[in-house]
Amino acid sequence: MTTTSPEAAIADARERIDALDDRIIGLIQERMAVSAVVQQTRIASGGRRVHLSREMEILARYRDALGKPGTGLAMTLLELCRGRI
Repeated sequence: MTTTSPEAAIADARERIDALDDRIIGLIQERMAVSAVVQQTRIASGGRRVHLSREMEILARYRDALGKPGTGLAMTLLELCRGRI
């Protein structure tokens, strides 16, 4: 039976966290690109760039899934995805 030292366990966990962060960053960048398409399409058809009721849906979705901190996370995502066109 092999035992993993606390340092090795922490190092392994940190590698997993780093890999997850890389995936999360990639997904955020993909979300930003898709959001730009939505905004461009909305503006081209005479609409507004931002749809507030949709943003409220997103805020609620994150809050429901992650609790109060989810709202802050959603606000940050919305901020990243707004006005990039």
